[in-house]
Amino acid sequence: MLIQSEKIKNDYTCLWLARCYIMNRKARLAWELYLKMETSGESFSLLQLIANDGYKMGQFYYAFDVLERLDPNPEYWEGKRGACVGVFQQIIAGHEPRETLRDILQILRNTGNPQMEYIIRVMKKWAKDNRVPVS
Repeated sequence: MLIQSEKIKNDYTCLWLARCYIMNRKARLAWELYLKMETSGESFSLLQLIANDGYKMGQFYYAFDVLERLDPNPEYWEGKRGACVGVFQQIIAGHEPRETLRDILQILRNTGNPQMEYIIRVMKKWAKDNRVPVS
C-alpha cells in the first residue's frame, strides 16, 4: 500500500470492514464498530455508511435514528421511517424476532415527526392482533 499514514489506512479499513459486515448480513458487527469509535468526522462517515448500506441490504438497524438526532435533515427521518417499517416487515415475515418491535416503537417515539403516530398505531394494532407484547 502506498499510503503512509496509519490513520488514513485505519479509517479506510474501518469503513470497508463495516461495508463487508453489512454485505455479508452482519450489520450488527458494523454497528458495534461504530459504537467503539470516538465521536469525530470519521465516526459520522461510518454512521452514514452503516445507515445507507444497511438500508440497501435490508439490514435495518439504528443508524438512521442516531443520524436524525445528530442532524435534523429530513432525509434522515425518511431513512429512519423506512428502516423502522422495513424491520416491521421482517418481523411479520418471521425473519426478525417479534421482540424487536419494542425497540422499533421506542425509536419512533423518540421522534418529533407527526407521521410517527400513525406508524406506531399500525404497529401496535398488529402487535395486539398477533399477541405480541410491546409495553
